[in-house]
Amino acid sequence: MVLKAGKSNKKYAESEIGTIRKGCRECIRIALVYPNKYHVGMSNLGFQTVYHLLNNIENVVCERAFLPDTTDLPGARITTIESGKQISDFDIISFSISFENDYPNLLTILKKANIPLHSSDRGTPHPLVIAGGVACFLNPEPVSSFIDCFLIGEAELMLPQFIDSFDNNISRRSLLKNIARKVSGAYVPAFYESTYNKDGTIRSFEPLLDVPAKIRRTYIEDLSRVSTCSSIITPHTTFDNTFLIETGRGCPHGCRFCSAGYIYRPPRFRPFPVIEKCLKQGILLTNKIGLVGAAVSDFPEIKELYDYVNNKDIRLSFSSLRADSLCPELISLLRQSKVKTATIAPDAGSERMRRVINKGITEEEILNATEALVAGGIPNLKLYFMIGLPTETMDDVEAVIKLCKKIKQQFLTVSRSMKRIGEITVSLNSFVPKPFTPFQWTAMDDEQTLKKKIKRIKHGLKKVANIRVHVDIPRWAFIQAMFSRGDRRISGILTLANENQGNWAQTLKETLINPDFYALRERSLDELLPWDFIDHGVTKSFLKHEYKKALDGKKTSPCPMESCSVCGVCKKD
Repeated sequence: MVLKAGKSNKKYAESEIGTIRKGCRECIRIALVYPNKYHVGMSNLGFQTVYHLLNNIENVVCERAFLPDTTDLPGARITTIESGKQISDFDIISFSISFENDYPNLLTILKKANIPLHSSDRGTPHPLVIAGGVACFLNPEPVSSFIDCFLIGEAELMLPQFIDSFDNNISRRSLLKNIARKVSGAYVPAFYESTYNKDGTIRSFEPLLDVPAKIRRTYIEDLSRVSTCSSIITPHTTFDNTFLIETGRGCPHGCRFCSAGYIYRPPRFRPFPVIEKCLKQGILLTNKIGLVGAAVSDFPEIKELYDYVNNKDIRLSFSSLRADSLCPELISLLRQSKVKTATIAPDAGSERMRRVINKGITEEEILNATEALVAGGIPNLKLYFMIGLPTETMDDVEAVIKLCKKIKQQFLTVSRSMKRIGEITVSLNSFVPKPFTPFQWTAMDDEQTLKKKIKRIKHGLKKVANIRVHVDIPRWAFIQAMFSRGDRRISGILTLANENQGNWAQTLKETLINPDFYALRERSLDELLPWDFIDHGVTKSFLKHEYKKALDGKKTSPCPMESCSVCGVCKKD
């Protein structure tokens, strides 16, 4: 791979890694669209990976597009960075969707591109609209009305199959049939039908023709076969001029709220030689390297990483750290990289709640991590908590305050000995139930209850010096839960929100669909869920068992990361 100067669009000041095909008459032209702003999309390693993979396919030209900085200008067009062409001129528009709250942006982009919002209204002149990404892995149904085809699985395996099946010379319906039948993980919503019971729950979800009744996600069993790292670096992202490297996929700990711990099973780490190859590539471009994964601090060969980076001009950052995985080598890497703030995620304040969510860390480990980080030269801490977790009481909310004060005391004691006192930021986030987790059946707290809990924590920490409290907006968490657990009928709410230009207060007031039915309702364990047609390998019986253990406050051991029969994902056909 070689470094190549960025495109002529100087606004983005990019550097590409490798060469990108300029285009040819016979090539399949794909507009890869991230439904958010440029700086958000280019911070997403999955988006960059898909861009790189597509441009490495011989007969494909892929260009990128993003949500415009200003969407209310009447003449604003959706154009690609590389050529400035409108996305409606491409053969395929491919959305990479990471977060449910980006669903409204998807409709904004289609509308700005003069493409009919609903798949059923599109014809031969229009591009094929496809989508992938984590949000689609979980539950594509809320946006199924707007997408011709979803690709559910890991892109390295799926994209070559999809491109091989693409034929612009046949009818759209015939093309979609071929894709649905030949591409593992392809889901064409138009070929399936939902029926509903009188109480609004789903009665059935069936294919209308000869296509798979279950969509089985695709995944790479051995990550040593592929490396995943930045294809473009730019200063205009959250990770300023940082070369990102994925260390692995999935997480062995099985926190019951976390979808990544289930949809990416079995957990897989790359061997260090693969990471080393990426490091050598990255440090030719920048000294800022970001290690990405759901469990980066669990990387088995952290000592080999330390030996390679030690005493080199390399600044490492980590996407995630666990309080029980902070070995001396890892802290030394943080200090050498001049990291000023480390994040610890207790997620809950009480030991009881951490058993409920299967967090797997104790208060002692959290306090020891605080001491080790500050003593290791990291002056600031960020603490991540969730409120509204299943079975949570106000005593558990009070426990967040008490734990923060204990952390502050430990923080202060060590900081004084270092003769430098930093700051603690407490981040409070509303719990949102996610598909394919043991908590997919549980109800979310309503806005009033969440606001009451937030108010209590903010008041309890108000007079504690050097602690700042940041909170999310419960209304947005409610909307996210509606998208996260919705079925096809949610498309009506999204369409109305688009007509109301994103005015959600007006939309929720006008809609005939009850959003509380999706966000605030506890589901029966026997209910047919909107996402049950997707097979991630983890059995529903395992998730039910985990949910019952959560309600009983019982822990589960981490995934052994070797073949077993506990959750079902390692079972071979």
